[in-house]
Amino acid sequence: MSFTILQPSRILFGRGLAAQAVGLARGFGPRGVLVHGANPARVAAVLGALGPDTLALCCAREPTLAMLEAALSTVRPFHPDWVLAIGGGAVLDFGKALAAMIPAPGELMDHLEIVGKGLPLAAAPLPFLALPTTAGTGAEVTKNAVIGLPDHGRKVSLRDDRMIARVAIIDPALTDGCPWPVTLASGLDAVTQVIEPYVSVKATPYTDAISLPAIAPGLRALMRLQYGEDTSARDALAWTSLCGGLALANAGLGVVHGFASVIGGTTGAAHGAICGALLGPVLAMNRARATDQARARLEQVCAILAEVLDCPNEQAPAALSSWAHGAGLARLSSLGVAASDHAALATAAQSASSSRGNPVALSNLDLCTILEQAG
Repeated sequence: MSFTILQPSRILFGRGLAAQAVGLARGFGPRGVLVHGANPARVAAVLGALGPDTLALCCAREPTLAMLEAALSTVRPFHPDWVLAIGGGAVLDFGKALAAMIPAPGELMDHLEIVGKGLPLAAAPLPFLALPTTAGTGAEVTKNAVIGLPDHGRKVSLRDDRMIARVAIIDPALTDGCPWPVTLASGLDAVTQVIEPYVSVKATPYTDAISLPAIAPGLRALMRLQYGEDTSARDALAWTSLCGGLALANAGLGVVHGFASVIGGTTGAAHGAICGALLGPVLAMNRARATDQARARLEQVCAILAEVLDCPNEQAPAALSSWAHGAGLARLSSLGVAASDHAALATAAQSASSSRGNPVALSNLDLCTILEQAG
């Protein structure tokens, strides 16, 4: 038994703990960058408390190479001591990438996977602090930032172990009142991210311990939130999201996320919505092709889903998809994926970094079948 655990040096989980962000950020120095989402009013109080030595940057959509290059030209001359990001997964990825690249002597393309050189960072990132306002991506505890390259039709990662946040504050109160479509998509991403690491070929005893027990509570919480606000459900979903982030950072993911990186890059569709549409079909195909320990783990996952969804084990993947679409989740065709794109998407997904963790090797035909079922 041999494995490494990579996680932030400090994780705070609980309602009201977001209030500690200002003091913790100032502990890294007087000058900083605050990255926020489309609505600056959500961080006005934090920005006011941080004072004039803080530069605010807006990230209103999923980050692209052009967005980051433009932001770096503004931020580098400011010479910040730290970066604090408050928002959804896109905001956290944007802040994480800025923290990594502000001290870096090279260009972004030197370090991006697949489309770039994939070189390790030449300088240590600035201290990064993360406060998620959605329960889904787990980006507050991961070592990569997902960057869109529209010209390449891909989303790829900037990745380095040192990009892990120094401080991650998960305050479920920040997710209260999140609109149902966002809650559904991000929540299905959270559930996916405690399933894929558990069945991953890179799974460890650590990732097993935090991923498997979080599947049922996360899905139950999401199903409760369909009918209205529920504080305990928000808390449970935030916990599942945190567990998923820690698990994927240490055990990788699978074909769901391999597809998501490609489909998101070509369509611009929301990451969580793509993952939610694919999860059931990928589970079904993996179970059909897997043997031995991989099959046993997939059966465990399906048994958990079947109990929550009140269906036979063999019907669990289809029942999950049926519930999600009935709750308002779009199918892939509505997200911009045409049948004529399936073959190219399947080929691209096979080379995606996330697909390396899939519990079984799937053929191009298998992958096209998944897309048809999710379409």
